[in-house]
Amino acid sequence: MSKYMFSLLLILLGTSAQAARVKDVATVEGVRHNQLVGYGLVVGLPGTGEQSPFTEQSFKTMLANFGINLPAGMKAQIKNVAAVAVTAELPPFAKPGQNLDITVASVGSSKGLRGGQLLQTFLKGLDGQVYAVAQGSLIVSGLGAEGADGSQVVVNTPTVGRIPNGATVEREVPTPFAQGDYITFNLNRGDFTTAKNLTAAINQFIGADTARTLDARSVQVRAPRDIDQRVSYLSTLENLSFEPASDAAKIIINSRTGTIVIGKDVRLFPAAITHGGMTVTIAENPTVVQPNALAGGQTAVEQNTIIDVRPDKSRMFKFDPGTTLDELVQTVNAVGAAPGDLMAILEALKEAGAIHGELVVI
Repeated sequence: MSKYMFSLLLILLGTSAQAARVKDVATVEGVRHNQLVGYGLVVGLPGTGEQSPFTEQSFKTMLANFGINLPAGMKAQIKNVAAVAVTAELPPFAKPGQNLDITVASVGSSKGLRGGQLLQTFLKGLDGQVYAVAQGSLIVSGLGAEGADGSQVVVNTPTVGRIPNGATVEREVPTPFAQGDYITFNLNRGDFTTAKNLTAAINQFIGADTARTLDARSVQVRAPRDIDQRVSYLSTLENLSFEPASDAAKIIINSRTGTIVIGKDVRLFPAAITHGGMTVTIAENPTVVQPNALAGGQTAVEQNTIIDVRPDKSRMFKFDPGTTLDELVQTVNAVGAAPGDLMAILEALKEAGAIHGELVVI
């Protein structure tokens, strides 16, 4: 390998480490999943069903569809039946006859869906049209058991189950993918610099004026009308590599879990911090009081509380201009600060205007 080729290889490796494919940072407008939902009945439960009014109504409607009418005033015993909500996601370009995975969840007081069978359920979209039909045996990972005294054990969630390939697509969702002279890439994370870089990369690869930036999230690209050419064209574009912009400098603090994430571009302005506190010890040292033998008194115990307050050795450390993430972590670890202490330090630094970046508390 020549010296020239070796140098070129190093440049490419360095570039690829920074670059990202279009398909990893953006989606095509109009190519999306669609949520489906339906209401149905699960039968065959081992006594873990429910006796709710809407379940009874659904059960009677189901029997009526099969030509069976219950006598007026008769209350059906349906402890092996549960009313459920069925949900699924219809992927883009799904065709009639293809299968979808579905999730089934109890909407009443059922204690578990294990061993149940979902009856034919229509899955509808936002427009009220039926796009899939679901049916099948549930797979439930949860388990519940209850004793006569009211004690119970629940493992995972027994009232939610899955049916792999449990729904069949009946209707295709129209998509604007094949319409017009343009396709639009929508960035997963809006950023003006990333949108500009994506536009420049496409124009450099395809030709000038092929792409234009609409806003911080959308890039419009001229595309052929022929559907076969458009698919090949998009396949090429989505594998095109370019350099997205660096994310904004942020520090994310989760106060509930104690998790702290500091972005690589976070910098600190000159600041001095003291880190310390007090150790408070409370101890009980009861004293037994014994009266004189001739006094006629009784032995008693007197409480003696000892409170000891000791200040810890305060530590002060200084941040120079442009302190990086690594230096910040090393300094905080050196003083032995716990996550809670670090949160307080970061919040104080932000209030003092010594952090170059955004502090986000969730």
